[in-house]
Amino acid sequence: MAEEQTEYQGKATMEKITSLAKRRGFVFQSSEIYGGQNGAWDYGPLGIELKNRIARNWWKEMTQLHDDIVGLDAAILMHPRVWEASGHVENFTDPLVDCKKCKSRFRADQIPPENLAEKKCPECGGELTDTRKFNLMFKTHIGAVEEEANIIYLRPETAQGIYVNYKNIIQSNRMKIPFGIAQIGKAFRNEIVTKNFIFRTCEFEQMEMQYFVKPGTDVEWFTEWKKRRWAYYEKLGVKMDQLRWHQHGPDELAHYAKDAYDIEYLFPMGWKELEGIHNRSNYDLSRHAEFSGKDLQYIDQDNNNERYIPFIIETSAGLTRTLLMLLCDAYDEEKVADKGSDDDWRTVLRFHPAIAPITVAVLPLMKKDGLAELAQDIRNELREDFATDYDQGGAIGRRYRRQDEAGTPFCITVDYESKDNQTVTLRFRDSMEQVRVHRTELAARLRDEIKGYQRSK
Repeated sequence: MAEEQTEYQGKATMEKITSLAKRRGFVFQSSEIYGGQNGAWDYGPLGIELKNRIARNWWKEMTQLHDDIVGLDAAILMHPRVWEASGHVENFTDPLVDCKKCKSRFRADQIPPENLAEKKCPECGGELTDTRKFNLMFKTHIGAVEEEANIIYLRPETAQGIYVNYKNIIQSNRMKIPFGIAQIGKAFRNEIVTKNFIFRTCEFEQMEMQYFVKPGTDVEWFTEWKKRRWAYYEKLGVKMDQLRWHQHGPDELAHYAKDAYDIEYLFPMGWKELEGIHNRSNYDLSRHAEFSGKDLQYIDQDNNNERYIPFIIETSAGLTRTLLMLLCDAYDEEKVADKGSDDDWRTVLRFHPAIAPITVAVLPLMKKDGLAELAQDIRNELREDFATDYDQGGAIGRRYRRQDEAGTPFCITVDYESKDNQTVTLRFRDSMEQVRVHRTELAARLRDEIKGYQRSK
């Protein structure tokens, strides 16, 4: 576990991250030309590439590298009884208070206790309303007529789609316990307060895996999945001293949980949850068996047809929250030369090359004399295997800076020497080192650099 830190030690601030995200096309405010939609964000050209790479990396980690985990894509709209069985209709609430004077709205558990006791607004000092429950699920209607029988919910989590399909997957794919089901998908929560950019939003994506185990082995598997999930962030190249474990206390545990830990990251606004690992006991399948009337017991044919309701170990991470974490973790400001001035700084995103939105940018030194055509030919050779970009506008130094801000780990400069001997300049983002490489060796060199990548800062 990382040592306790009381303040953010890096150079990133939420203002800098938000500005860079818009400037370079990572994230835009939803419906911005109409004043914006609170709690919703759009992912631009670099943002969707980064998001897709995070998702593919997680999917590979969970399914391709594990023989005992399969995938699922469940529907967003589910039978309303699903959410009664899961406890969301009854328990998925936040305590809400409003200020009668300034009309601000707060979660009661996130304002100072003295303000709550005195019913005093932390913003303006006005009187607060009594605390009331606020259900976080979005409710809508399905069918031609808006009537109570047609109420349906936008799912607040992806896990329930896994639980109601657990028996189908056992039968169709002949899965044997222990085994897991992984899913990436949209979820929706009618948050009282949305803040800190894309950290807490009403519409988001989850990356969840539910691992079904025999009762009595759950503690062992819980420990194992904590270890595996921690190791995953090491593979991503995250600064591990910016991560720590937080165990849920008795007053924090969800109603279904036997034990729960969060992996927390030191965001610019402090330590916040990045991923949860939960021992959900057999609560979920027991409830769905009760509410559906279906037998959800597992029949262990290798052990005298023993029957039991499996326990579930859950790993649950936010895809969009992971994206924000990687933006914060990769952000750096670096003085690149001492020219007697403090102005020669660069902003750089030090993404691991495996998740960078652009892997390699190809830059002709000049637009003329056939250099642009040669650069395009080289890009076409690489684009089948790598995410590429092409930029021929402006001074080469400015183009490097643009790629640094986008997090591009490698740049290839095509110059006049390239026409003579087919070699190009390969520039490394982190060190800014430049080497000459023959164009026929570029693909192999890039693959080696990605495989052996070690973050220097």
